[in-house]
Amino acid sequence: MSLPRFCTGVLASIALLSSAVTGQADPGTCSGECWAHDPALVRRDDGVYFRFNTGSKIGILKSDSINGPWVSQGAAISAGSTIDLPGKDDLWAPEVVKIGDLYHLYYSVSEFGSQSSAIGYATSSTLEAGSWTDHGATGVTSSSGKDYNAIDANMISSGSNWYMNFGSFWGDIHQAPMGTDGKKVTGSAVQIQYQPSGTHPAEGSFMFYRSNYYYLFWSEGICCGYDTSRPATGEEYKIRVCRSTSVTGPFVDKDGASCTNGGGTTVLASHGSVYGPGGQGIMTDPKAGTVLYYHYVDTNVGYADGDKKFGWNTLSWSDGWPSV
Repeated sequence: MSLPRFCTGVLASIALLSSAVTGQADPGTCSGECWAHDPALVRRDDGVYFRFNTGSKIGILKSDSINGPWVSQGAAISAGSTIDLPGKDDLWAPEVVKIGDLYHLYYSVSEFGSQSSAIGYATSSTLEAGSWTDHGATGVTSSSGKDYNAIDANMISSGSNWYMNFGSFWGDIHQAPMGTDGKKVTGSAVQIQYQPSGTHPAEGSFMFYRSNYYYLFWSEGICCGYDTSRPATGEEYKIRVCRSTSVTGPFVDKDGASCTNGGGTTVLASHGSVYGPGGQGIMTDPKAGTVLYYHYVDTNVGYADGDKKFGWNTLSWSDGWPSV
């Protein structure tokens, strides 16, 4: 049933007012193929943008602008992962970084709600579909009874060394050293973020270095299935942050609360027609500045996972903490 034009205008005005009240900006524009889940955004040296998505054996999209138009290029790992676990033909949560002359794509092999998980990687010199070589396991794995779930990889370098941040629910976010080449885990994982309440709903970490601080972003709350079972207000996805002067922590929020004991400052939450933003990453763009990108539900479109959209905003750092 369609609403009268007057009512539609009133609802739009209410949405804008809600956005203004919360102080959170609406997402930047997106054209072309804008469906997204756990996006990874990379700008190649020639100025071409690539976006990688969960599903479709890691879907690749390409554009000359962060705004689009985004055009699908196909799958990064079209044959599926060589890691022999359930989910090897699906693949989740891409993370793309350049190490040396090669781009490294990290991905998760798992099934929803399962702790039987592993993180693998592939490499390419161009980012293009058809150019990726799968190398399989990084050695970051989990099984029933472990303190973490080995999904949602994120890579950060400190000096000549690389570290992998990962985890979802259970013991939340952990970190493991990955040596100087980022190929294989070289030491034990340690916990760097934990939400002790409820089901420990934290995942999708992303670390970003700026002005002598390592900022640990993550998604907290319920991510999916909003069209069939919407969580209580405030329990849906939101993006939070803590920071530390060391890549390994300890991390604290803006009020000094420990990140391993429920601390966390909210950067972006539901507002206006934006619902459940998360699956985020950070990139430095020569035109837009420091960009926070993510997926979200546009309530004007629908709440289903298949309706989620690619969103992005420029971050402000006026007080040393990120805000949208």
